[in-house]
Amino acid sequence: MRIYFLLLALLCLFSTLAIAQTSNQNTGWLFLMNNNKLTKKWGTHLDVQLRTGDQFSHLKNVMFRPGLTYFINDKSDVTLGYLWNQTYIPVADAEDIQLTEHRIWQQYIYKHKINALNLSHRFRLEQRFMEQQNGENLFAQRLRYFARVMLPLAKGQTNFQKGAFVALQNELMFNVQQKGNVNGHFFDQNRAYLAGGYRFSKQLDLEAGYLNQAQKMRSGQLINHAIQLALYTRF
Repeated sequence: MRIYFLLLALLCLFSTLAIAQTSNQNTGWLFLMNNNKLTKKWGTHLDVQLRTGDQFSHLKNVMFRPGLTYFINDKSDVTLGYLWNQTYIPVADAEDIQLTEHRIWQQYIYKHKINALNLSHRFRLEQRFMEQQNGENLFAQRLRYFARVMLPLAKGQTNFQKGAFVALQNELMFNVQQKGNVNGHFFDQNRAYLAGGYRFSKQLDLEAGYLNQAQKMRSGQLINHAIQLALYTRF
């Protein structure tokens, strides 16, 4: 079963190496996610993220992403949602520049298990409305594919409810419409993530890990080394 960890690790490595490294930065990400099942078929999604600038110098992004979920069955669900993303750009001896991005997004998630491994695949389409410093608003559409594998550390955990775990995930992003309004490239970025965590109950996970974000820019590339702390709740 560990072959799936190996395959996902290789995907992370090759996707990151596919982008020539030109500049680096170090940031911190705080990630809070809640999924709430209202009925057998309907539920809500909410995630909130706070991200710092380089060297943890300032708060760079505040992201608020609610959604409405329909459960197709025990393994599959679809969600329609909205995102508000506020970006703060420091200016010497002046107030920060604040830029707002609005997104409408649709996603499909498929979850399954192989022995003790918990696997999930997410396909997300985003319609992005991005405010520019000149006051103009630009539109672009982005496709994202996310894969995650979680392995409980205790043996015999076919129905994982409590204990320590490790997780490996990777996400690929592609500008499928109006790429010139983003960075001029079809391939937008790759995010590889390795974490350790603890499941306190069926309702609560806490994890911390390292995320490597390899992002295409208009000129050159950016490698972001992010330390992420994540809290997951389920009701």
